[in-house]
Amino acid sequence: VFALMLGVLAVGSDYGWNTLKTLLTQRSGRLGIFGSKLAALAVALIPFVVVIFVTGAVAAYLIAQAEDMAVLWPSTWEVARALAAGWFVLATWAALGVLLAVVSRGTGLAIGLGILYTFVIEGLLSALAGQISRLDSLVEYFLRANAYSLVTALGVPTDALADNGPGGFFGPFVGATQAIVVMSAYGVCFLVLSAILLRRRDVT
Repeated sequence: VFALMLGVLAVGSDYGWNTLKTLLTQRSGRLGIFGSKLAALAVALIPFVVVIFVTGAVAAYLIAQAEDMAVLWPSTWEVARALAAGWFVLATWAALGVLLAVVSRGTGLAIGLGILYTFVIEGLLSALAGQISRLDSLVEYFLRANAYSLVTALGVPTDALADNGPGGFFGPFVGATQAIVVMSAYGVCFLVLSAILLRRRDVT
């Protein structure tokens, strides 16, 4: 949700501040500005992911010291894969935020719709999938299901995901290949639709 909100603010703020027309008259074309915003958003997500991992590492180390347990750090390759997967998941959700911002031409409605979709539609249907088997085939193509499936492919046990508060997920899970393909398709579609709308519509 935070990545989605960041995507909304990166693009939708110019609508709310009425600065988009000024940008278009002083800089390169619409797609050039849009591409620059996406590049800045992609870079901004990197420290976001790093902070999450560093916080987790420090917390794990302190707990291990308090319990007098040995500290076994993951390999560099495992850390690199995890960081890349974390950035990929956040980037896909941020792309959805970008699309909602362009469609609604602002931030407030876009954030509201994003939260509604994330928690009510995907969250509710994912929870019901465990009780209604017919929903499994639908939920398997949700962003939420594919993001969690990508995490489990890196070695996170499914039990840890189920006991995760509001972010808990009980399945269904898909293969890593499908997760990458589905999330990539979502991200590309979100950004292409955003670019088309931004290029063809009046900015006011």
